[in-house]
Amino acid sequence: MINRVVLTGRTTKALEVKYTQSGIAVASFALAVNRQFRDKDGNREADFINCVIWRKGAENLANFTHKGSLIGIDGHLQTRNYQDKDGKKVYVTEVVVDNFALLESKKDNAESGYDQPGVEPQNQGLDYSNNVFGQQAPSVDDVPF
Repeated sequence: MINRVVLTGRTTKALEVKYTQSGIAVASFALAVNRQFRDKDGNREADFINCVIWRKGAENLANFTHKGSLIGIDGHLQTRNYQDKDGKKVYVTEVVVDNFALLESKKDNAESGYDQPGVEPQNQGLDYSNNVFGQQAPSVDDVPF
């Protein structure tokens, strides 16, 4: 079966790396991805896709990005559930990131003002891939959030 997700978008805030009890790095973030069509006023709407990245990739992505960074991600879709503090079952669907690429330099991002959804920059093509194919992600029960 095929379960691949490839997205290009902007981070909605600076990534914060957390660590599981066993010391594994993890970062959750939302990626603002422009829709292909424009509304009646000519503006593009954006979808906000929840993502999670593990291990060294989480640390690298947090170190090389900030709010509004344009990135490309490759990963797979995963659904999990847990009980909240009120005992209600909560379902979460997110992209587990296997690889990422930085698509512009920090300087280009700061100068362009493209840190808002709905604005399309040009791809600068800087590649800082995080290849974790073949590695099993830790259980989400280890995640401290």
